Amino acid sequence: MSAQKDCEFLVKRARELVSDDPCAAKAWLITARTLYPADFNIQYEMYIIERNAERTASAGRLLYDMFINFPDQPIVWREISVITAALRSDSQDKHAQFLRGLFETLPGRVQCEMLLKATEQCFNTLEKAEMLLLLLKRFPESVVQHGVNLGEKLLEAEVSENVENPVNCFRKLFVCDVLPLVINNMDMRLPASLMQKYMLKAAEFYIGYVTRGPSPDVQIQGSQEGGSLKSPTVSRGSQRYVIDGLSEKSSVVAEPWERLLDILAVVGARCEWQGDKGQRGYVDMLQRVKELCRYLPGLEGDTWSRCCSQVVICAALVLFRSAFLYVSAVQPALFQGLNALSSGPWILVEDLSLVYNDLEVERGALKHAHKKRKLADGREKTMGQYRKALSSLHQMAAVQQPQPGQQSPSGPASLEHHRALIQQASCHYALGEYRMACEKLLDVVGGLMAPSQEPTKNPEDQGRVKTKMRKGNDLRLLPCTSKAVLPFCLQLMFACFKLRVFTDSRDDLSLGHVVVLLQHDWPQGEMLFLKAMEKICQQGSFQYENFFNYVTNIDMLEEFAYLRTTEGGRIQLELLPNQGILIKHHTVTRGITKGVKEDFRLAMERQVSRCGENLYSVLHRFCINEKIMIIQSLP
Repeated sequence: MSAQKDCEFLVKRARELVSDDPCAAKAWLITARTLYPADFNIQYEMYIIERNAERTASAGRLLYDMFINFPDQPIVWREISVITAALRSDSQDKHAQFLRGLFETLPGRVQCEMLLKATEQCFNTLEKAEMLLLLLKRFPESVVQHGVNLGEKLLEAEVSENVENPVNCFRKLFVCDVLPLVINNMDMRLPASLMQKYMLKAAEFYIGYVTRGPSPDVQIQGSQEGGSLKSPTVSRGSQRYVIDGLSEKSSVVAEPWERLLDILAVVGARCEWQGDKGQRGYVDMLQRVKELCRYLPGLEGDTWSRCCSQVVICAALVLFRSAFLYVSAVQPALFQGLNALSSGPWILVEDLSLVYNDLEVERGALKHAHKKRKLADGREKTMGQYRKALSSLHQMAAVQQPQPGQQSPSGPASLEHHRALIQQASCHYALGEYRMACEKLLDVVGGLMAPSQEPTKNPEDQGRVKTKMRKGNDLRLLPCTSKAVLPFCLQLMFACFKLRVFTDSRDDLSLGHVVVLLQHDWPQGEMLFLKAMEKICQQGSFQYENFFNYVTNIDMLEEFAYLRTTEGGRIQLELLPNQGILIKHHTVTRGITKGVKEDFRLAMERQVSRCGENLYSVLHRFCINEKIMIIQSLP
């Protein structure tokens, strides 16, 4: 008992001196340790002094001694639990960094043993998994022994905890942390069935994560603080997504689709799937699946089984990703974390990239009879789908019709209504119902504000007409904004008139509309404009009294002026209002005819001065003022 009292006295004396004279306190404890080397309280007090002074090396040596000499002391494990908590934490405060540095001073063997024993001390499944994960990350050789077992424990915890949502703390830890360590460890021989099981577990988590919405399984926290995050996956107002059981930072998964692709690449390589080794993009993956499907009928046995697994898994992932990208574009509000307010709705429409192609090129692409029959069969099926879509879109437009005077042209309700009308127009166009298509398009343009400036164009697209032929109806996504919608409406209106104008029959009114519309995207439509000029030359005359109201393109004005010259063929152009009536009543009066020519020259001179006008304002005015005439021009 006297020895115990002596130890207590020495420790007490050191505590009294530590604040005023730490060197003296340390001397007392060194003396005490020399006299009583087996006393835990003396060593612990020495450790506390060094730890509080944040002397990393000396505190680390003392912790090592206590761990070796007093492994059963609860106070030692309390200290170790504080240190391991700092290791698991993402805190950057000074004390946490000191504790992590203290742990680094320990020998690797001791670190490994300490983490293993600390894991055994944990009773909470998630905490135990995080502790073991520390071990796996610091000591990769331990993955062989503990990796698969840890993964299975996490998956079992999902079942025992009755967690139905795959986006949970157990699955997140398994998919994002444990699984990459396991599948990338080439010392482990994993059966293909197990790797495919893990692959599907990862797919469930990542797809569930990107398509998550407000639900009882997650906590959604709103914040009014202004943040600097610009990622499209972060919504306005810095809305935060926290997985139950994890911190906010631990709940964030960066680039989920890319991570899933990384896992697929490793699993595919280890399962001996067909294709290039390493990571592939989703588009390349789909192409590879198409190629595999051609060879599947000739395969058998294990090769056939492997290829089937590859096709099913890869095709399913491409499908889910494509569906997500489409729905998140057209209706981002469905998914948590996507900013619907800043991006606005998108529209699925006909791809008009080939609208300026020559009709002869399009006809020549289908010269073989069997190709025509095949296209006709496919078109019949497609037309049925378009009619079904029209039925749904009509209902949507009726529901989303904004009340007069209650919505601005750029308001959410107006944008949604415009989206439904544009998709209806796109369907009518695909069905060959051009008059109905134009009617919907003009309704949309009528609800748009006249643009203050022309949208900038990509220099690479200037003067370039795409000539590749499509195999069917291609679609594309269009942002539902005035800047994007007006050009699309002009293109689709032109497409509605194109077939009618460039045929053997004469229709000057439709031809005039086409000339006006060809100003958009100039000079991409230059080839078809020259074709229109050839038709006018063949006719010998052309009448379009709205010419000087809406044609301001200098190249077009020069071509029409040239047609009046001797070299141009002295084509009779009736482009002034009431010019035709005037000529008809005074065909024998040379002075009147001369006056008409003078009026034409002066009108051309005035028109040249308008070439700097905003083209989109001119075309917007054309659609508003001539709406009835445009619609009536089509059958």
